[in-house]
Amino acid sequence: MAAADTDAAEVERLYELGERLSSAKDKSQHTEDYEAIISAVKGQSVKAKQLAAQLIPRFFRSFPALATSAMEAMFDLVDMEELAIRIQAIRGFPLLAKDAAFVSKIADILGQLLASEENVERDAVHKALMSLIRQDVKNSLQPLFKHVESGSEIREKVICFLKDKVFPVKAELLKPQAEMERYITDLIKKSVLDVTGLEFKLFMDFLRSLSIFGDSAPRESFQELIEIIQAQADLDAQFNVLDIDHIERWTSCMHMALPIFMGGGSSSKFLNYFVKQIVPVFDKMPEGKKLDLLKTIAASSPYATAQDSRQLLPSTVQLLQKYMPGKKVEDINHNYVECLLYTFHHLAHKTPNTTNSLCGYKIVTGQPSDRLGEDFSEHYKDFTERYLAFSIPHIVL
Repeated sequence: MAAADTDAAEVERLYELGERLSSAKDKSQHTEDYEAIISAVKGQSVKAKQLAAQLIPRFFRSFPALATSAMEAMFDLVDMEELAIRIQAIRGFPLLAKDAAFVSKIADILGQLLASEENVERDAVHKALMSLIRQDVKNSLQPLFKHVESGSEIREKVICFLKDKVFPVKAELLKPQAEMERYITDLIKKSVLDVTGLEFKLFMDFLRSLSIFGDSAPRESFQELIEIIQAQADLDAQFNVLDIDHIERWTSCMHMALPIFMGGGSSSKFLNYFVKQIVPVFDKMPEGKKLDLLKTIAASSPYATAQDSRQLLPSTVQLLQKYMPGKKVEDINHNYVECLLYTFHHLAHKTPNTTNSLCGYKIVTGQPSDRLGEDFSEHYKDFTERYLAFSIPHIVL
């Protein structure tokens, strides 16, 4: 018999098996028919395999004892060279979402197929994954985030899928809201340990959009976000002025945390790191990075607590004394000084009883720390001369 005739006969037989199963009231009595459909996957006919990829999912739930065999057959189909077979199998996968174990395995396989170079195949994968996620959010997302967490070769594809397909419909998927928002938050916290700056911002922007981190959330929620950002900034590492990546990461994370400081998060660890690690070596930093740092510190100063202000103010004055010379010179870096004066203004406003000892600027608060009985007139003279030499009349101390 010719190959074409063999193929036609095999396809015709599968149609007969499918029709018999469709019309059967008790499909469990037709186990051999379903087994024959599964076996067609190992045959030679491309059309028969494509038809099997349609029939296996259609009757999958009627034969629980054959679930593993059927699933393995579908996995074989998505490994085949013929695009039509792969696409048909991909489209059928959501029908196999019988239990958590199957869902996780299917989501993992579909996640790997996100790397396909065929547009039509990627589109089929996107639709199948979204269908799967709508059936079982937890067990579908967990294997996808695992690829991000483990740094697998498809992590970028998975992140793009999450960004373009999953995150925009979070309101639909994350129900019950509080429980599912907490679940996806925990997945993200594990996944952001090793991501690029842009990827980290993507995940943080998404977390900030969740109701559990909204404006009415408790302070503890804001602090949780700050802790995630602090871990990314690597505040436990020794600051290295030659490590451009670390400088940029610290600056980016500090900037990212600004709206959270405003919501109630604490900037203490960031400011402590700046004071103890960065200020002592500030002069040695690349020129292009100094201004970025000073701008970020200036932007954070309105949200600093009184305690943070007391910690940061001495370093601010120290840098002002360096970059705001006591006489007019040609090479004053006005951008540096403007950032520092802006920072000084906000910090001094929150801790006025420290300005006397730092720059002789007396503000009476009635506390012993005012140190009004001591003479800091030389400090005042020095600071005033520097300020007048710089001559920025629109800034009022």
